[in-house]
Amino acid sequence: MFSGKEGAVIATRPRWWRREGEAAQCGLCFRGCRIPAGGNGFCGVRGWDGERFHSTFLGRFSSIAVDPVEKKPLRCWRPGTRIFSLGGVGCNMRCPFCQNHSIAQPANLGDVPLAVVTPEELARLVRGERLSSVAFTYNEPTLQAEYILEAAPLLREAGIAVVLVTNGMFSPEALTDLLPWVDAANVDVKTFDPEKYAALGGSLETVKENTARMAQGGVHVELTNLVTPGVSDSLEDFTCLVEWVANLSPEIPLHITRYFPAYRFTTPSTDLSLLRVFKDIARTRLSHSY
Repeated sequence: MFSGKEGAVIATRPRWWRREGEAAQCGLCFRGCRIPAGGNGFCGVRGWDGERFHSTFLGRFSSIAVDPVEKKPLRCWRPGTRIFSLGGVGCNMRCPFCQNHSIAQPANLGDVPLAVVTPEELARLVRGERLSSVAFTYNEPTLQAEYILEAAPLLREAGIAVVLVTNGMFSPEALTDLLPWVDAANVDVKTFDPEKYAALGGSLETVKENTARMAQGGVHVELTNLVTPGVSDSLEDFTCLVEWVANLSPEIPLHITRYFPAYRFTTPSTDLSLLRVFKDIARTRLSHSY
């Protein structure tokens, strides 16, 4: 389905950054990476050559598919429909159990086959499939934030909704710019333990703040909690997660999902009985738990 050429040019240029002497500071996510000349940020896709801040991966995608919307997962937004799905490369977290590590955390980003899809071509592709929504997914979608801002007006004009499947680690400034263009989001809340979040390369407070802003800003929000042994299998932490969601809105759907061994984690899959216990806890406060 890709028709973009390897050397095609995307008009999008990186934003949310500033120069600091001989270095540059990125402002896309909560990290605020200070990048020396010739280096890249933690995500691996945004860099500084001493004169120009760049991301050679904007508008370049590793994965494309048409999925059931429930696979995102979204259960309470356009149920029963299909959604056009795009994934790029890189991530601003380092989950050792990542199921998409081959594109999110490859040994060498340059080894991942990519194809260009311009915003105009994306709108044509989605219309050609007779679909009404696009998900930026599979890896962290906000690494394509500038591309999304370029494509979103074209998509909206064509009646196509924009969905993010995200870890929620973006900066307040990036969210301010994205918020008017995002119709729905699934936010992956990795754990409700701040220290364990930090060990995964993330920030619990950041994901909480961004989730609240999206929910209050008119985005349809659903949440996913992957129940991973030793990371997010604490009854106490999960109860705190449910309380937090309920205080935002008891109508926010919560997806309780089962971990399977992947990437660097070989621990056996989560016991199904624990997921049932978690579901019972969630149903005491939330209207939609799956």
